Order: sequence, then C-alpha cells, then structure tokens
Amino acid sequence: MTQHNLSRARSELSDFLLQHRAKLTPADVGLPTTGRRRTPGLRREEVAALAGVGLTWYTWFEQGRDINVSESFLLSLAKALKLDDAECCHLFMLAHRRPPPTEGCQWLEVPPLIQTMMDDLEIRPAYVMNLRWDVIAWNQIADELFGFSHLDQHERNILRMVFANPALRKRLPAWQEDAQQILALFRCDLATAPQDPAMLTLIEDLKVLSADFRRWWKKPEPVSYRRGIASILDFEDKRLDFIHETLIVDEHRHLKMIAYFAQKAPQMTTPEI
Repeated sequence: MTQHNLSRARSELSDFLLQHRAKLTPADVGLPTTGRRRTPGLRREEVAALAGVGLTWYTWFEQGRDINVSESFLLSLAKALKLDDAECCHLFMLAHRRPPPTEGCQWLEVPPLIQTMMDDLEIRPAYVMNLRWDVIAWNQIADELFGFSHLDQHERNILRMVFANPALRKRLPAWQEDAQQILALFRCDLATAPQDPAMLTLIEDLKVLSADFRRWWKKPEPVSYRRGIASILDFEDKRLDFIHETLIVDEHRHLKMIAYFAQKAPQMTTPEI
C-alpha cells in the first residue's frame, strides 16, 4: 500500500471510530450517566475501558497512528461500539485490510423479507443455510419435501441429512452423485474458515457416522460441485428432479438461500410425415 493510500485509510479509520463513538450514549452500553457532556457520545476512556485497553493506546489507535492491533481487540472494540456485521467487517478492512475471522456456525433468524420471499415462491422449495450448511430457515414446500421442522436443530444440516439420515438416503435415487458433489462444494466453503471449531466438529462427526463420507473425505473424487439435492422421491415415491440457484442473503454472515427449480423432461417432437 502506498503512503498516500495508507494515510487515507488511517484517516478513514479515525473518522469511522469517531462517528460510531458519537452515536452511543453511556446508557446504550450499560454505563451510568454522570453530569453534562460538552459533546455527544461516549468518551474515549469509556470506549477504551469497554474494549479492555488503556486510554493512551486507544487514543493512538483512534488517531490513526501506526500501531499493530490484534483480531481479539478489534472484535472487542466492535462489541463495545455495538457494530453490526457489515460495520465490523468495515472496521477490520480499515485496520487490518482483511475481513474478520469467519464463523462457520451461526444460528440466526433471517430478515422477515427473506422469509416472505421464500414463502412467495410457493411451488419452489427454498431454504437458507449458513457456512456449515446448517439450515436456519425454509418455506413450507421445502419442509414438506425435507421435513426440516421434524428434525432437531443439530440434525438440520444438509451434509448430516445426506450422509447420516437413512430415511432421506432411501429417497435419493442418485445418492452417490448428489453426495459427492455436495461434499466437493462443502470443501470449498471450508476453505473460508479452515480452523473453525464448528466446521471441524461436523467433519469429525460425519467421519464416525458415515463410511462413505470418511472414504471420500480422505480421498476425494474428481466431481463437479452442487449446493442442492438434484433428485429426490416425494412421499408418494414420485421422482422429482431439480436444478438450483443460489442467492446471497448476508455476505458477512455467509448466509445463502438455495432455491429449487423443477427440471423439466425434454420435449418429444413428433416427426413430420
């Protein structure tokens, strides 16, 4: 980074911290209000105490001085300033020039409009999953197809359902192809958070639960990628074939919506006589 760009980044960092400090009151962060304040917002010493650092050190950081800061400090500061995910990411980019560490497992509620969007799809199964492929929201037709609402939270994971749910496996006519292609794409997602404890725990659990998972994880096959299940039997044993589209719900929390579209059989043409 050039000196000019570095100076600009430090200035933007300073402005960012000042703006967010000014937005908060002591009551917002659980501190008593004492006396009248000449300027709105939290004082530097209050932010420093909330973030667990000394006043001088925090002052230097807010002024944009050239000091090294840890990820744990930035996360503590983001919490102290009540930053949302996008704001926390912006803080990391200004201070570290890289985003914050990724969490693979976040059990979150999706925004109401995302749920409405899925519900409006009506004939198209759709669900939202996190980076670890835990399903955290779905529409009714997806529930009718996969039975999400009947599963415990820890079982509501696409990999766990495909590799360790015998009832679902019986309903997947192309199980081997689906399973390998889903696993291949999960490997790509794992590269985003390779040391995340929740991701690693899921992998170790599936190694115990599934010999196929254990074998393919140790020696992956050269297959294409797939984020959804391509073929499934409904509860009347009718085969349904799907193609999928992936929409980003929240890039900072790595939430994706998977929408299923019925794959139509090719039209048969009648030859002219």
